[in-house]
Amino acid sequence: MATIQSFRVGKVTSYLRGKVWYLRYHEHGRRHQVRGSEDKKAARQLASQVNAQLETGAPAATSFQPITITQLRGLWLDHHEHVLRSSVATINRYRTASDHLLNFVAEQCPNKQASRFGVHDAEGFVRYLRKLEVAPNGHANAAKRRLRDKGVKYILEVCRSLFNFAIKRRHMPPYAENPFSVIEIDRIPVEDATPFTDLSPEKE
Repeated sequence: MATIQSFRVGKVTSYLRGKVWYLRYHEHGRRHQVRGSEDKKAARQLASQVNAQLETGAPAATSFQPITITQLRGLWLDHHEHVLRSSVATINRYRTASDHLLNFVAEQCPNKQASRFGVHDAEGFVRYLRKLEVAPNGHANAAKRRLRDKGVKYILEVCRSLFNFAIKRRHMPPYAENPFSVIEIDRIPVEDATPFTDLSPEKE
């Protein structure tokens, strides 16, 4: 009978399963079991880091609650509705804007977890929005056109807020960057804004 290989560093137990060392520990009453490394030395270093964080009360480097982007959007809108008490109009705007992200995820990476949505995915989403044609007034029979730069930026800003919520609620790995902050949304130029024409005195 094979002997189970394992070692312990303080509050963290590491055990070998196949070729990979896994870590097991409890944090705030919850049991965590995460992948460590194929290298025993690296796994021991990670176990030492996690144990030190548990001892000081800091968030463990491996602790977060993975959820899908669809689940994340639901929690975020619920937070705006029942906690922040945002207006119905604001929530509807957020829902409409984030629908584009859910559609992209459904087409490109179904059931993808928010923690695995990286900068490369965010850039792919921008390209997706640039090619998307929508009805300006939302009516199914209206003529469709490409999203304007201002509309693209607004959708990306909403998605950035969504992932900021994910980071605060620990649905992203500790120290993970917001993928929509990394792509520098604020630097995207608005080159096709609808021109503004002053009213003539007669029309005023």
